[in-house]
Amino acid sequence: MRVLPPSGPPSTERRPRERTFHGDTFVDDYEWLREKENPEVVAHLEAQNAWTLARQEHLAPLRQTLFDEIKGRTLETDLSVPARDGDWWYYARTVEGQQYPIHARYPAAGPDDWTPRVLEPGQPVPGEQIMLDQNAAAEGHDFFALGSLDVSDDGTRLLYATDTAGDERYTLRVRDLTTGEDLPDEVRDTAPGAMFTPDGEHIFYLTVDEAWRPWRVWRHQLGATGSQDTLVFEEPDERFWVGVGLSRSKKYLQIELGSKVTSESWLLESDDPTGEFRVVWPRREGVEYSVEHAVLPPSQVGPVEAPGATEDVLLILHNQDALNFELVASPVPAPGETVAPQDADVVVPHDPEVRLEGVSASERYLVLYYRREAISRSAVLSLDEPVETGGGPVTWDFQEISFGQPLESVGAGVGVWEQPNLKVGYTSFVTPSSLYLYDVASGERTLLKQQPVLGGYDADDYDQRREWAVAEDGTRVPISLVWRKDKVRFGVSTGSTSGTGSTTGAADAPAEPAPLLLYGYGAYEYSIDPYFSVARLSLLDRGVVFAVAHVRGGGEMGRAWYDDGKLGAKRNTFTDFVACGRHLVATGWTASDRMVADGGSAGGLLVGAATNLAPELFAGVQAGVPFVDALTSMLDPTLPLTVTEWDEWGDPLHDPEVYAYMRSYTPYENVADDASRYPKVLATTSFNDTRVLYVEPAKWVARLQAAGAPAMLKIEMSAGHGGVSGRYSAWEQIAFEHAWTLDVLGLADR
Repeated sequence: MRVLPPSGPPSTERRPRERTFHGDTFVDDYEWLREKENPEVVAHLEAQNAWTLARQEHLAPLRQTLFDEIKGRTLETDLSVPARDGDWWYYARTVEGQQYPIHARYPAAGPDDWTPRVLEPGQPVPGEQIMLDQNAAAEGHDFFALGSLDVSDDGTRLLYATDTAGDERYTLRVRDLTTGEDLPDEVRDTAPGAMFTPDGEHIFYLTVDEAWRPWRVWRHQLGATGSQDTLVFEEPDERFWVGVGLSRSKKYLQIELGSKVTSESWLLESDDPTGEFRVVWPRREGVEYSVEHAVLPPSQVGPVEAPGATEDVLLILHNQDALNFELVASPVPAPGETVAPQDADVVVPHDPEVRLEGVSASERYLVLYYRREAISRSAVLSLDEPVETGGGPVTWDFQEISFGQPLESVGAGVGVWEQPNLKVGYTSFVTPSSLYLYDVASGERTLLKQQPVLGGYDADDYDQRREWAVAEDGTRVPISLVWRKDKVRFGVSTGSTSGTGSTTGAADAPAEPAPLLLYGYGAYEYSIDPYFSVARLSLLDRGVVFAVAHVRGGGEMGRAWYDDGKLGAKRNTFTDFVACGRHLVATGWTASDRMVADGGSAGGLLVGAATNLAPELFAGVQAGVPFVDALTSMLDPTLPLTVTEWDEWGDPLHDPEVYAYMRSYTPYENVADDASRYPKVLATTSFNDTRVLYVEPAKWVARLQAAGAPAMLKIEMSAGHGGVSGRYSAWEQIAFEHAWTLDVLGLADR
């Protein structure tokens, strides 16, 4: 006889604590859940978890079916396309039944070997050397993550760093690849991103402060103990994160500093790793820039250069007096000097319709990354011919790479410095991730690999399109949609389609409302570009339309789009999402009882705030590691990330206007006293998350439940911000969330 779960959730005890700032007092009944080491807190979280699992027990067969579908569509034993560096071709491979990748390599045939072998999954690779088997490294641990992976230039040593707790503190180790044995070198509590210097004798790595902010750069000499390591750089300003890297040319070591609104770069010749770094362009509040070293052929402007002469320059992408950024070229400053921005040559000028996002340089090409009309794009400039700098205004003629689809993501990669060709990645909502070898001269593309989708996937069975909602202030907000054609019936023919599943004719709204999952993020200028998902097919094949609301706060429409969704304009993010939902209902795509909202982290804040604004609009709300207690976090500068986040959300601790504004929208404080008419809510989180602490969704769910909302909490007790580790565990988590979504949409029996 099946025992039914309790009809109500575990009772969360109210332990009122007054919080007073700027004359406002908020009584927080559930702040006691922050006491992570308190056995009562752990017991309560486990009780919430058990209740959620019991309430979802009836979906166990569906979860298994969804897991089997994801697994059945995935080529479990597979390999990445090899990438050459030095005398080796590097790749990762997966094996059926194993959670994690295996990192391996094979020797290059010679200096002109620049075409990767076609490797057959499951077949032996001649000359293969396994460098790191993550499965072996993860044995005995509930959680495993890799934070750093680098090989010395001579190919004899491997640097790797692992986290087995989910708290993003990594232990750095060095492996001798000639013997397969780890060396005595070991450094604990590092941040991701450690790297070898080109001589292979030094390692640069980062450590974090008490707020989990990378703030110190260290140099480790191979063979020395950790206590002998040298502090190279320290950034005391709590708004700034620190990173360390190596230019693609390997000529310069780079230290990069960035707050949400200001950045700074420092350089050091890599052949002098114990020398002193020098600043490129001293920081200016509100000015962001990035630096890429390039070697240009002789200029067509100015005096005639000697045959074969080249010019070392820094390509600087910056936003000083250029909202959407511009690209300038400047000579490399000598020791003791800095770049003078006004003297640099503008080579890609500012364009109010185009957001420049990055530039990469190799020996033969420059690749520009930018965004236009809410689509990410790449363009290439060949260095086989002279390029102009100096002598007046110059605009470099980059050639855009496009696959001709209205919704697509194209990313060109230059690989290592001396690589003679380009690799171009391409995907869309209906096109599996594909990697091409790209001939710059002819524009010819050769497919190297497309993500396998087992089970007879046909892109022509699916379609994608762009809609535009109108926000309450009149702003047009883009929405991307994808669906399976035979599951969504239209009143008028959707027209002819190309082989990639993209509609070429006009498409009306569905003849009847379809079940729909509306996803949003809307923060940090992060853009949700078209992407393919194997797991999503299980929803599409059951008739669910997947939609992305490209709300303000993201970066899809340029820097102004971001600025209009942060700080004192943050409410635009939430009202945009509501406007997108209402547009999809008004145009017949869906109905309120057939729509689920979905968002994670800052997107969890988004869907939480939207729920308070328009609870009648959604049948369900799925919030992953949601930032729903944002005001409490932003008031406590001792918490991880708080001070660095003030440039994004504002500083409510010292500014009463910011406090009042955040107080008006944060999901936790604004749950209705009677939330019995709220949509069903599923919040997922991780006990060891250091970015959005577990206590935020735990408090939010407790408050929702107390107000009568049908809310549930699922918490992983051995995971971090990214959730569980291992691909099979991740698929199980996706299956759990998808099963809940399908149940809310009334499709659990399909």
